[in-house]
Amino acid sequence: MKKLSIIVLVLLLVASIFVSGCASNDKSNVTELKFGYQPSTHQIAYMTAAEKGWWKQDLASYGVKDITEKSFPTGDPEMVALKTGDIDVAYVGAAPVITAISQGVDAKIVAPVQINGSSLVLRSEYKYESPKDLKGRTIATYPPGTIQDTVLREWLKKNELDPDKDVSIRPMTAGDAITAISANTSGKPAVDAAFLPEPSPTVIEKQGVGRTVVKSGQMDPNHACCVLVVSGKLIKEHPDIVEQIVKTHINSTEYNNAHMDEAAQIFSNKTSVDLETVKTSLKEWDGSWITDPSLVEDSTVNYSKTQYDLGYISKTLTKDDIFDTSFYDKAVSGK
Repeated sequence: MKKLSIIVLVLLLVASIFVSGCASNDKSNVTELKFGYQPSTHQIAYMTAAEKGWWKQDLASYGVKDITEKSFPTGDPEMVALKTGDIDVAYVGAAPVITAISQGVDAKIVAPVQINGSSLVLRSEYKYESPKDLKGRTIATYPPGTIQDTVLREWLKKNELDPDKDVSIRPMTAGDAITAISANTSGKPAVDAAFLPEPSPTVIEKQGVGRTVVKSGQMDPNHACCVLVVSGKLIKEHPDIVEQIVKTHINSTEYNNAHMDEAAQIFSNKTSVDLETVKTSLKEWDGSWITDPSLVEDSTVNYSKTQYDLGYISKTLTKDDIFDTSFYDKAVSGK
């Protein structure tokens, strides 16, 4: 009888551990995924998948019931949100990811989003024949550590211009930069030029106040720009969800490349930017929507070296520090 009681107690203990384990797993289930993105044509892949309900549809079988989103003006606050858990997934420039990882943020790039796609717009009244014509000018661009700031500074240095002495670089959001280059106070604009991602350069051109003089692909051919980043927590605890996120991203990118006008309409609806302006931007930009990590790995690692040289980070990062391409490999091998 005593032996039977011990057996019963053991069985009850095992059962309690099993139930506890199940309860613990239930608590770790992801029912909501929080996405971050920026309102540029670089990141229409996120918008199309959201507009068509693909995120919710594709992730439902993994227990995800709600997809929420937050728009950010630039990459730095978006990376802060990823660090604090306010978002789980980010469509963001590769350069801010490097800064964030170097500061201890647990995250990886799992796929690229696009390459190139930014332009330097100069006020119409100023001549431009070479980069030397920018000497003494004031240029608005995204804050330090962003793609635009990193690419612009490196390009100026390559053309024998000191980005801290020969020009004045002013960190601004796209909206503030458009206002600044368009403003004319006391006969002088607030800034002389702006280096921004599309469609902002096209918006400035449509206003008749400036013209594109250099595209980012001319500054740094086929440079990495926006990427798809996932928190380390999601990667470790729910790799199946991360793989599906990459699959949905690939499908959305392929759809946009095949339906450019519809992609423009989706972006216009999302941001209220005039549809014809968006179409012009996509027709004239030098960007490309892509999904293969091998196309941006070297460029992204080079950003790490540039940011180290600029004093933005304390050490350079390796490809393995920045990327986890295993989910892309699984996604494409299953096609």
